[in-house]
Amino acid sequence: MAEITLVKALNQALRDALAEDDRALVLGEDVGRLGGVFRVTDGLQDEFGTGRVFDTPLAESAIAGVSLGMALAGWHPVSEMQFDGFSYPALDQVISHIAKYRFRSRGRQPVPLVIRIPYAGGVGAAEHHSESPEAYYAHTAGLKVVVPSSPVDAYHLLRSSIADPDPVIFFEPKSRYWSKEDGELSTNGAPPIGTGRIVRPGTDCTVVSYGAMVARSLAAAARASEEQGIEVQVVDLRSLVPLDLDLLSESVRRTGRAVVVHEAPMTAGFGAEVVARIVEDCFDYLEAPVLRVTGWDIPYPPATLESHYLPSVDRVLGAIERVTGY
Repeated sequence: MAEITLVKALNQALRDALAEDDRALVLGEDVGRLGGVFRVTDGLQDEFGTGRVFDTPLAESAIAGVSLGMALAGWHPVSEMQFDGFSYPALDQVISHIAKYRFRSRGRQPVPLVIRIPYAGGVGAAEHHSESPEAYYAHTAGLKVVVPSSPVDAYHLLRSSIADPDPVIFFEPKSRYWSKEDGELSTNGAPPIGTGRIVRPGTDCTVVSYGAMVARSLAAAARASEEQGIEVQVVDLRSLVPLDLDLLSESVRRTGRAVVVHEAPMTAGFGAEVVARIVEDCFDYLEAPVLRVTGWDIPYPPATLESHYLPSVDRVLGAIERVTGY
């Protein structure tokens, strides 16, 4: 098996989709000749031509609107919003049209498009480059929302997203772009969208996370085991919409305790939905209140301060200690 970065996995997923499906297209700001800011689309224009991999103006609303039009015309567009904070001008197209078209057409009109968004912090970027807007999209009925945390999963989930008949918002945790994993990139055994996974078994507490925070949750779980003998089960949601409620419920019912971790601010963050679902489905099994470890309720800070903003291993470990000692 080869060692693969998350960037390489995403690049290969796009390459394979373009090769296998003549209707697949890649578009966005600098995705063509430059190969993307993070080089996720590197080499694709040379291989497939400017008719299938092409640059757009700096106009996110137009990118989303054109992608919708192409999807309605029978194409399978994969568009990129260059950074998370740049995606906001496209929200009207996404919320008012892309998410609603299947329902507007009484189920007769699929919208097979993917919007890729490099998201979240940890890379020392400037303002508007480190947002965590997943709650906006997860709250928008009609969209599927996917967040990989590892290279092989990123490949599988992007291939599944491109093949899906409904619109998918695909968040790519940019701080994990250069993370590495041994594995093979193929669609064999690929999990469907809406399937979470247990990345670390445990019996004393469940930590639920997604994206870049999965790695930090694993680090906190390792310390809990080494320092205190607390065995933490770590659940990677992978998909926020649809949410794997069966896996979530099964894990928390087994451990009786839960901590939810994400980068976005706490208030009305996606973690609130996870906590609500846990309480609804597992109330009689809970041995302690469900805790959240999140970003603070402030705009994303300057790069020099982001280490104080992002959930740290110590903060996650502290929450584990609180719920297991309750």
